[in-house]
Amino acid sequence: MEAIDKLRSELKVRGFSQLTVRNYSFFVEKFLNKSNKQAEELTEDDVKLYLGEMFDTKSKNTIMLAAASLKFFFTEILGKSFEKIKMPKKDKKLPEVLSKEEVRNLIDGADNIKSRLIISLLYSSGLRVSELVNLKIDDLNLNENTGWVRKGKGSKDRLFTLSPNLISELKEYFEMKNDERKFVFSKDKPLTTRNIQKIIKGIRQRVGINKKVTPHTLRHSYATHLLENGTDIRVIQVLLGHSSLNTTSLYAHVSSDHIKKVKNPFDNLERN
Repeated sequence: MEAIDKLRSELKVRGFSQLTVRNYSFFVEKFLNKSNKQAEELTEDDVKLYLGEMFDTKSKNTIMLAAASLKFFFTEILGKSFEKIKMPKKDKKLPEVLSKEEVRNLIDGADNIKSRLIISLLYSSGLRVSELVNLKIDDLNLNENTGWVRKGKGSKDRLFTLSPNLISELKEYFEMKNDERKFVFSKDKPLTTRNIQKIIKGIRQRVGINKKVTPHTLRHSYATHLLENGTDIRVIQVLLGHSSLNTTSLYAHVSSDHIKKVKNPFDNLERN
C-alpha cells in the first residue's frame, strides 16, 4: 500500500523509534482498510467514525494512540486538515508498584540466572524493556557501575547506574557464557520484548504475586523506591529519561511510604 510506505518512510526519516513506526503504521492501515477509500478521498468525518467505533471496545489510551497516528498521517502525509478532530484525554491511572519484598520475591523466583539478571537489571536501572533488549555489552562500564542507553525514547542517550552487587553477577554471567556476544542477553540479535514479558509473567504466577507485573512495573517500582529513599525528583527525572518533570511527578502520588509518614494534624490538637 503506497500510503503506508510513504508513512513509514517519513517516520523513519524524522527519527521516530521502530515502535512508533510500527504503531502508527498499524492504526493507519486498519483505518484505511475500514474506510475502504482512496487516500485522497478521506475526510475528517471518516476519522471520527473510525475513532467513535473504537470507544466501544478500546481503552482511551489506545484511542489516543490511534488518533495521534491518524493526525500525523492526515497532516504530514496527505496534507489535509485535522482541526475538527478533538483528541480524547488520557486516562490518569496511577501505575502499579511492587513493594521491595515483592521485587525480592520476583528475583528469587527466577528459575535460571538469565531470567534473574533480566529482572534485576530492569529494577536496578529503571530501563524500558525496549532499552533492555537493545542493551549491548559495550554500553556497560562495569568498573564504574554505569551504563548508557543509546538512542532511547526521543532518540536520546542517557546514563544509568547499576548496583555493585548486580555488577558482580553480570561479570559471572559473561564469564560463564564465554562467547563473543553483542548484546547483554543475546548474541547477535536483540531479544523480543514479548519474550521478556512472558518471562516476568511466568515468574509472577509462580511466586504468587496478585498484582499485574510487566517490565514497566519494575521501572515504576524503581522510581518509587528511589523517591521513598529520599532521592531528589529531578535526579529521578534524569535517570528515567523523562523530558518533562510533570511525568516524573506522578511518582510523588504513588509513594505510599511518603503518605504513611505524614503526621496527622489531629495529633497536634491541644486537649483540655
